[in-house]
Amino acid sequence: MNYNWNWGIFFEASPEGTGTYADMLLSGLAWTIVTALCSWIIAFLLGSLVGVMRTLPNRAANAVGTAYVELFRNIPLLVQMFLWYFVLPEVLPEQWGSWLKQLPNAPFYTAVLCLGFFTASRVAEQVRAGIQSLPRGQKMAGTALGLTVGQTYRYVLLPNAYRIILPPLTSEFLNNLKNTSVALTIGLLELTARARAMQEFSFQVFEAFTAATILYVLINVGVIFISSWIERRVAVPGSR
Repeated sequence: MNYNWNWGIFFEASPEGTGTYADMLLSGLAWTIVTALCSWIIAFLLGSLVGVMRTLPNRAANAVGTAYVELFRNIPLLVQMFLWYFVLPEVLPEQWGSWLKQLPNAPFYTAVLCLGFFTASRVAEQVRAGIQSLPRGQKMAGTALGLTVGQTYRYVLLPNAYRIILPPLTSEFLNNLKNTSVALTIGLLELTARARAMQEFSFQVFEAFTAATILYVLINVGVIFISSWIERRVAVPGSR
């Protein structure tokens, strides 16, 4: 294969006129990180709520939680992204749909909501598994102390469950970070979209995607180190 390598391409001006190709990639990286963090906030909060619902002694709450998990977990993320971006504005009342279509940075908000709701279904299962893995005596102790159901979850069950599920939650966050690449299909200029644009402008496909891969790896390794540090900080004394 006759391929002309050019690693200096990153310092050449991009056709967009806003800096170099390296600036393009860094701009995409910034959008990737912001999208991942915002969607993770939704996923963690909503997933925790749904996970708790699936462990409550209430059939209605269990049914709603199960329905949510099965719905969002079993539809491919790409299909959900298209539904949020193309279909939702059409099924809403006309005034709301027009507002959504004209919203500045609509691909960003759509990606955040889609990734948040999708990842929440996976976080919910982690939270449910963490709560159910705790000894029954912990819940009974909370009841014996006169705590309400909400207080028992808040002060006894959830703090211990989160300690247990921190490693799988880290994996879910990393998956969420990588899933931001799907948002290029609706026009979000995140890292993968920027790498794709770079190779279309310069025809240096290997350089563009090698740089994108390195940036993804660096971010993921940083997340793993932070997660490991948090895991050591919140570990129950004597458990290690």
